[in-house]
Amino acid sequence: MLRGGHILASLSGSQNSATGTYTDDSQDMGALLAAETAEYPVFRRGDIVEGTVVGFSKDSVIVDVGGKSEGIVPGYEMQSFKRSHEVHQGDKVLVYIVQQDSQEGPMALSLDKARGEQGWRVLQDLMDANESLEANVVGFNKGGLLVDVEGVSGFVPLSQLLSVRQDRSESSDESLSSMVGQPLRLKVIELNRRRSRAILSERAAMQEWRAQQKEKLLSELQEGEIRRGRITGIRDFGIFVDIGGADGLAHMSEISWSKDKSPESMFKVGEEIDVYILKVDHENRKIALSLRRAQPEQWDNLIDRYEVGQVVQGQITKLTPFGAFARIEEGLEGLVHVSELAERRINHPKEVVKEGDVLPLKIVRIERDRHRLGLSLKQAREEAEADGYVFNDAGSIIGMPGEEEGERLGDASVSADEPTAGVAAQEEEDADQ
Repeated sequence: MLRGGHILASLSGSQNSATGTYTDDSQDMGALLAAETAEYPVFRRGDIVEGTVVGFSKDSVIVDVGGKSEGIVPGYEMQSFKRSHEVHQGDKVLVYIVQQDSQEGPMALSLDKARGEQGWRVLQDLMDANESLEANVVGFNKGGLLVDVEGVSGFVPLSQLLSVRQDRSESSDESLSSMVGQPLRLKVIELNRRRSRAILSERAAMQEWRAQQKEKLLSELQEGEIRRGRITGIRDFGIFVDIGGADGLAHMSEISWSKDKSPESMFKVGEEIDVYILKVDHENRKIALSLRRAQPEQWDNLIDRYEVGQVVQGQITKLTPFGAFARIEEGLEGLVHVSELAERRINHPKEVVKEGDVLPLKIVRIERDRHRLGLSLKQAREEAEADGYVFNDAGSIIGMPGEEEGERLGDASVSADEPTAGVAAQEEEDADQ
């Protein structure tokens, strides 16, 4: 399989018939031999070069790597390559120089060693550059997953996995086995070529990916838009939602139009929901979300049945220093500001009402754009008294329609000159201070 094909001139020389001069061709022969040798690169054992498949011989493959002769890849040097590739004439392949061309035989090549050595180089480059990669899972054991990276067998410990359960139960083995054949985003965290040890981490790769996605997401998000997300955590103060690589928080006050339900009773981790982008804090890299504002039609449909000036019945659900929240019906709540509880000045709503009270309330304000409802107890008093409600002079309701006088609350006899229990308590606190 020697290349070249040059016809070498006679060593004895030649005579020019026209001039009669004699030429020593031995000098030309040296130049030809030097030129012939210089045309081909010199390969060493361990080199990895690209070649072209030019033929087949028994179970071997003949590859042209640009040398003086073609090289041979025996069948046992292409086992792993054949498992993932079919070899055809004309294919470009990487080969490892096992044995240089010599008098003993043609150049010996290996597809397996080239693929493995190339894989180690790829892994080292990725580790040096702190970059992630994608690899297919080819097996598993009790400690984690086995992956293939350009012919190198890598290991992903269970502690570095996010895609499978973290316990050691039978279900964990089932989760590991179900990953075979699946691609994983990974990062190289340890390499030891001498011990053929390559450790990779899905956790590190995903942390890096999520950080990149969060940066991108923060630059793209617009306050007021609605996005699809997946619930990743539920807490007493709200729920965390992944909206495409970054988690945002929907506070309790923004979860539902009904304020007396816990997040655990309404949602599950993994559930997909629509969220409203309430605020994007670029400085602190935080995203505030709202679930209830992502469904404004629910509030709009409910409020369409009411109008300003209407007296409705509401139940007090929560007391705050600035007022009392009252539920008019499921999904519709309003605020009775502290100034709208009674004609007199009060320091805290508990002086007039308590959680659970059912009260007549007048609708004084409907803010459709902000989904807010303003209510008033003091402005509903005249109409409420006409319907049979009984108020004491402090502004609290002490009797309901249809109740006999003897059934009324015990503080019905409190006069205008005597403070209610709430007021007396407040005055005692002030005195103590």
